[in-house]
Formats: sequence, structure tokens, C-alpha cells
Amino acid sequence: MGGSGPRSLEIPGTSKLDYNHGMSNPKRALVILAPGAEEMEVTITVDVLRRAAIEVVLAGLDGTATVTCSRGLRITPDAALADVSNDYDVVILPGGAPGAQRLASSELVGRVLGEQWSAGRMVAAICAGPTALAAHDIAKGSTITSHPSVRDRLKDDYEMSDEPVVESGQLVTSQGPGTSFAFALKLVERLCGAEQANRVRAPMMLVG
Repeated sequence: MGGSGPRSLEIPGTSKLDYNHGMSNPKRALVILAPGAEEMEVTITVDVLRRAAIEVVLAGLDGTATVTCSRGLRITPDAALADVSNDYDVVILPGGAPGAQRLASSELVGRVLGEQWSAGRMVAAICAGPTALAAHDIAKGSTITSHPSVRDRLKDDYEMSDEPVVESGQLVTSQGPGTSFAFALKLVERLCGAEQANRVRAPMMLVG
């Protein structure tokens, strides 16, 4: 293999995939992508949800330009966050310290999360993603988990758990890249039921 240039991955836009085939009430997920996001948390979550026939829109915080993630992988969003509607069954925040910082400082992300939470719909965050929840006053007082590196920044606002995935009402949180499959499968279970989650899990040959 030659060359060592930037790595690029284009996750196909939702218009190219037939998510709704055979489903009377397809579920929809919004994943917010910022520069510096943790690529495993983005790609595994999107992939697992799409395997479950959930319509996933990967929305770029800075528009539709290709985003460089924390380890140099480049991902092209489906749409700009500013252009998407806010009628998703779940809004998902990946981690990665630089990406999470951008999510935490964005007024637009704050509005999206606030509307989602006020409507009683699900919010999910993984790794450093929960720091954006705190920054935007989402679900304070709830029990959550996070990457250990940001735990001290969250412990005054949340009850902290050491579990890899934590459900607290309409909120789901998880710890990091290694828990991405468990995180994504929990979201499938919440949106589509345990049977669908098991059907998606089986052919992936996950260990444990």
C-alpha cells in the first residue's frame, strides 16, 4: 500500500439508503459531528443504527464540509446541522475532547438539545459528549456515565456511574470508544425493541 495521506471516509447520505423498507413507523436519529470527534464513536454508532433500519442523519456542526476527526479520519456529513429539522427520536453527541468542546460551546447545539429534551425525546452522549449536556443545562441531576477523563467536570451536576452504558429516563450515556457497540445497541433497543437489537447484534460477532 502506498502513501500516508489523510484518511477519508464518506458515510453515505440518507437519501442513498432505503431505511424505510418494510417499516410502518421508521425511527430517526440525528448524530452531530464536530471537528475533533472520536471517529469510532461516530462510525460505530451510525453503522449499528443503520443496520437496525433507523434513519440516521449525520449533521455537520460547521456545515457539509468534510470533518477531520480526532485520529485524522475524515467524514463527510449528510447535512448541515443548521439545515436539519428537529423532529428526531434521538439526538446523539459523540465524544472526542476537541469535538465535545465544540458541541459544548455551540449555541445551535444548545437549542437543538433544549428542544429535543423539552419535547420528551431521547438524548444520548458518549465519552466526553456529556460535557456538552452540562454546558447546555440538559438533564442535570440525572445519573450518567462518561469517559474517566471528564468525570470530575461532571460530578457536581450529575450522579456518576461506572457502568459502561447508563439509562436515565430519556437520557442514555456511555463511556468511550470501547463501549460504542454497547451504546449503539442500547439505542437500537430503546428505539426498536430488544428483538431488533438482538437481530442486529448476532451477525456482528461481538465478543462478550
